[in-house]
Amino acid sequence: MGVDLFAGLANAAMPRLERAPKILVFDSGLGGLTVLAALDVALPGADYVYAADDAAFPYGSLDDQRLVARVVAVMERLIARETPDLVVVACNTASTLALPALRTRFALPFVGTVPAVKPAVAATKSGLVTILATAGTVRREHTRAMIDAFAGEAEVTLVGAPNLAGYAEAELRGSPAEDAELAAEIAPCFVERDGRRTDAVALACTHFPLLMDRFRSIAPWEVKWIDPAPAVARRVAALVGDAPMGEHGAQRALFTSDRALPKALVEALAARGVTEVERCLFALD
Repeated sequence: MGVDLFAGLANAAMPRLERAPKILVFDSGLGGLTVLAALDVALPGADYVYAADDAAFPYGSLDDQRLVARVVAVMERLIARETPDLVVVACNTASTLALPALRTRFALPFVGTVPAVKPAVAATKSGLVTILATAGTVRREHTRAMIDAFAGEAEVTLVGAPNLAGYAEAELRGSPAEDAELAAEIAPCFVERDGRRTDAVALACTHFPLLMDRFRSIAPWEVKWIDPAPAVARRVAALVGDAPMGEHGAQRALFTSDRALPKALVEALAARGVTEVERCLFALD
């Protein structure tokens, strides 16, 4: 299977902390907010910092070498600034490429995000499963290796949606895409074969659950939409162990660009408990 993206499934929990753990949640943009929400349910008293490398969004537009270099460089600055106890890479593209370099460079536990192939296969009754991802995640060898390892007898359709992450960003910024635009992106997910229909779709991009309610409303038939965030949160909780938790207070967000935050986004962040926004400017070379 190659790299263990869930950051040491065979490892023990971290050494016990005498304070609430500080957890850095990192993504190229706003998709990691779905993971932050799941973490906040699992560990409501942790100290969270959400970091969006929006200066380089979308990561899928970068070639592999440049993406790894970018993630390591940004993480260097973030870790020096925030001194977290654990980092969650809430981005499938960054996880499948940059985690080995991050674990080599930094003496911190990193938890990544992987396509939820195994839960989708467990959920299907028809035997027809779809993995809905970005184009970058679709072309990763690790994604196909996970399908080979966990699909079993299920037939898996791998769909690369070129625009959905951008649509999710636009949604939170107050400029939602039209239903027809979303429908065109998810249409290949729905397969009919020999009287059977796709009944489980794994969302292999943390941005996609931001649109889940809209997916349900426009889908040609009902399916189970599999969000990877709860599994990531469970893994983090297992690593943190019995560390004491603090008060459930405000969370902070950092953005690497000076792009304006529209009112709709400020409200969306506040609804997720993120009431402090700072800049950690880092232009894309």
